[in-house]
Amino acid sequence: MGSTEDSLTVEEYMSTDVSTVDPTATVEEVARRIADSDDHSGLPVTDDDHVEGFVSASDLLLADDDDPITSAMSTDLLVAHPEMDLDDAARVILRSGIQRLPVLDDDGNLVGIISNTDVIRSQIERATPDKVEELRETIEDVHDTPTTQERRTVALADLRPTQTRVYADELEGRSYELERGLAEPLVVVDNAGELLLVDGHHRTTAANELGIEEMEAYVIAVDDPVTLEMARTADEEDLRSVDDIEIVDYARHPLVESTERGDGE
Repeated sequence: MGSTEDSLTVEEYMSTDVSTVDPTATVEEVARRIADSDDHSGLPVTDDDHVEGFVSASDLLLADDDDPITSAMSTDLLVAHPEMDLDDAARVILRSGIQRLPVLDDDGNLVGIISNTDVIRSQIERATPDKVEELRETIEDVHDTPTTQERRTVALADLRPTQTRVYADELEGRSYELERGLAEPLVVVDNAGELLLVDGHHRTTAANELGIEEMEAYVIAVDDPVTLEMARTADEEDLRSVDDIEIVDYARHPLVESTERGDGE
């Protein structure tokens, strides 16, 4: 199914750097590749970019090591086209339970892979702009100043936080997202050169701990500096860099209450 003019397409979110398997490979060779990989639970089998089949880890369980991979691979495949509506591809992936959908061009050649991770990422990125637009409108209304908005890469070292603490248990989830490319972009206000981190303190702290130096962000730029309430908070708490954010490892999120009761209760 083709996409409408305003909808996202598979081509916009698919991975084009695709690892493939040659039909002459053995089960043992492919099993070792999958076992040694952090990213692949299955691989397309191709001959000169033409997809012959797809082999998953489960396909290899009952096969002998010396068997050709062509005897273990699946040949009845679900595939997508680059111009396919991303929502349609998402339905195929989620309803079929598969993790990766090969993407073939008009000639039947492999041009990419669209995964459940890519689908989740697309949904996240579609949700974030609404939050950014609301913040932008608020800044313009309250401070009577024009702003611009762009998507750009920002250095963590240049960010000034506006939140004093993050919670260690939430950092685990943000680290997981970062390592798999699922983290939302940050939301940053460029107040005439001062980059104030508005949304994404857990993501930024997790990235800092992972040694990540740059992240994608939606940036609202204010040409003439204004006094923002979030900047006042940063001043009061003496927050200058991401390293100033306190990681609280002795408490959960404040909305999570303990069920423990003292004596007599």
